[in-house]
This record gives sequence, C-alpha cells and structure tokens, in this order.
Amino acid sequence: MAYSLVHASSFIDPSLFIGSVEDRVVVLVIGSGGREHALCYALKRSPSCDAVFCAPGNAGISNSGDATCISDLDISDSSAVISFCHKWGVGLVVVGPEAPLVAGLSNDLVKAGIPSFGPSSEAAALEGSKNFMKNLCDKYGIPTAKYQTFTDPAAAKQYIQEQGAPIVIKADGLAAGKGVIVAMTLDEAYEAVDLMLVKGAFGSAGSQVIVEEFLEGEEASFFALVDGENAIPLESAQDHKRVGDGDTGPNTGGMGAYSPAPIITEELQSLVMKSIIIPTVKGMAAEGCRFVGVLYAGLMIEKKSGLPKLIEYNVRFGDPECQVLMIRLESDLAQVLLAACKGELSGVSLNWSPGSAMVVVMASKGYPGSYEKGTVISNLDEAELVAPSVKVFHAGTNLDSDGNFIAVGGRVLGVTAKGKNLEEARERAYRAVEEINWPGGFYRRDIGWRALPRGQFATKL
Repeated sequence: MAYSLVHASSFIDPSLFIGSVEDRVVVLVIGSGGREHALCYALKRSPSCDAVFCAPGNAGISNSGDATCISDLDISDSSAVISFCHKWGVGLVVVGPEAPLVAGLSNDLVKAGIPSFGPSSEAAALEGSKNFMKNLCDKYGIPTAKYQTFTDPAAAKQYIQEQGAPIVIKADGLAAGKGVIVAMTLDEAYEAVDLMLVKGAFGSAGSQVIVEEFLEGEEASFFALVDGENAIPLESAQDHKRVGDGDTGPNTGGMGAYSPAPIITEELQSLVMKSIIIPTVKGMAAEGCRFVGVLYAGLMIEKKSGLPKLIEYNVRFGDPECQVLMIRLESDLAQVLLAACKGELSGVSLNWSPGSAMVVVMASKGYPGSYEKGTVISNLDEAELVAPSVKVFHAGTNLDSDGNFIAVGGRVLGVTAKGKNLEEARERAYRAVEEINWPGGFYRRDIGWRALPRGQFATKL
C-alpha cells in the first residue's frame, strides 16, 4: 500500500484516508541521468503524486524543482534505501538504471513491502546476460538473429570464419552500452574477439561473447510496461546511437531521439506485441522469474522481410527515448507504475499528447572517448523560453563554487521539445540548443533525419 502524506518518520493511520486521497503516493526515483530527470518531471506532473525524491539525482533535477535530490543516499545499499523509504513514507520506488536492478534492489524493496517498479535480479538477466536472453528466444520461439556463444577465442574465430562478415560480436554482460562491435571484415571480428576474451577489455562482462548474424534493416526502439502477466505498449520512439551526423562514427548511449517513430506502424506494433513482447512475458513467468517493469526491445525491422527481430532487451527506460516519451505522456505516471507493481495493468490505457517530440543530446567534446570535465554551461533558463513545450533534461551536470552549471559527464543535456509534428518539434529543439552557451559541448545536427524529408538537412541550422 502507499503510505502518503507522511512527514519524517511518523505514519498516518490508513483508515483516516478518504476518497481518492488513498491513491496519493510519495515516489523515490533511483538514478542520476537524463532518463531519471524525465521520470521525475513526469511524476511531478502526476496529480496523485505528493512528492518526488531522486537519489542521487543531479544538480539540474534539483535546480528545476522536479524532485528533491538525496545526493548522499547510497543506492547500492538496499537497507539504506529501505530505511529512507520508511522514514519518508515512500509508496513507490522507480529504479532507472540497470546496475541496481541486476544487483537485486527491487528484490529487497519488494521483500520489505515497498512497491518497486523494476524487475528482480533474476528477471533483469534479460539485459544482464545476452546469452540468457538468446536462450529464452530459442525456447519460446521469439524471432532474433542467429547466434552462438563462446568462451574460447579460437572457437569463436572458427565460427566467424565459417559465417563470414559483416558479423556482430557482443560481450555477454553489462558493458555500459559499449560491449557491441559490428565488424565489417573478418579481421575486425577477430580483433573484437581478442579485445573481449583475450585482453579482457570489458572485464567479467566480456568473459563470454555472443557472435551473431548481421541483420540489415532499420532499428527501432519498442517499449512496453509489464506487470508480470500483462503488457501494454508505450508510444514508439527511435534514437540515434552513432556520434556523428548521418549515423557515422562510434556508437554512443544515444545522441537524440524522436517520438512517434513512423516505422512503428499500428500493424507492426501489434506484431511486435504478439511475436516478441507477450511470448517474453509468458516465457519469463514460466521460467519462474516474473518480469515487472519496462521492457525495452531493441528491434531490427529486416530489410528483406519487413518483419521485426529482437536485437536485445533492456530492462529499463531507454535514454534518451525516455525524455521524448515522458514529455508526451498525459496519464498519471505514478498510478500507471503502481498498477504495474500490483499486477493490475490489464485495465490501464495510456493518454499521449498528439503531435511529436524530439530530444537533442548535447555531449562533452571528445565523447564517447575521453572528454574534459568542468566546462561551464550557461543560458539554460533562456533555452527553455525560446518556444512553448521546451524542456532541458540534465544528465551529467553539477554546480561549481560560483553556482554555474558545469559538465561532469559524457552526455550532459537532453534538449527536448514538443510540436504539432516532427518538423515543429525539431525546429523548437534546435532553437533551444542554439540558445545554450557551452563551448565545451557538441551535438548532432540531423536528429530525426530518417523520418523527415532529406532536403530539411541541406541548410545549416
């Protein structure tokens, strides 16, 4: 149940609650990035949400008033998180990043009677181990790329030689989004195997590798909320992983996104739910690890068949896709996530603002390689005023001793805007980006290019 209207460590007798007050809730968001800022923003706007805490949060979340940041709460210490929840009457915990999920934070919270939106450590293996995910696909007939798993470099190279290039090599475990190498030649593939299995570039995450077929087509992100048995799709979104314009350069955590994604038609959405999401939810329950949380399916819409195949699962909201989804969501997020925790999603439908949204990520120069920390960012308030429905989400910011925002991460800001269509959302987002004064940062100038007429990118923004 949700303990609400609670101050410090005193609890109010639930029998005193009347009417809809019973559903009021205090929420704790775990994490410190742009995704968590977007979740705090949406929760703050939820009519039933009494207060939003974020641990550890960041300077931008705190400064915007979207949540009260608890920077000294150790989110890797479940007992500290539980004791904070009891003290402040937290009735819902929303876990943003994957690491605390894989470490079992949700297990501990649920055991303590605190609703936690995010899978158990057993269910988080869908992201924590690519081999686990692939085996589940095999067992329950979920379409995915052909693959084999290896711990021996010689055997992996032999298989690569038989299959030919291009081919994809993945570290089995969590590698902060960097453990996937698309090798265009056999030599690149052999190097990738050596990097992971011989040199140990990704530590224990790369002690086992998955070698899988290269799928040609268009990638799309698909999100569904899951309560253990039922799943409901969120609006579609598509991100841009490569660092450079025209989808060039190395992969990143994401340089921008837009919603909706035209490639996810209603027919395709229904096919993905039927052939990928629902079999996964049922399969996980059959394996004894019911999944509660958000399933984020990285899909490839195959060029030759037009059908969706599962590339990988994440067990949390995508970043930066979460930013465009949360700015468009009109439902009461706190109640929707509580319904998922209680196994009551079957009666839930979601409301979204019409039109489109876009987020442009501003990153520190040098990202995804090494980058300078501590560069000053100004004009953030002005950027939010350039047009209606502009919101700057903070990911890697802090305040210096003079109270200036400084960059302390790779991906630092998610400049987000809504519009009546993608053209308007894009124009507003880029106008806000241009307003921000940050010589130490850079951004892609072509977010949304797949969904917009090519001519729009010929002119300098």
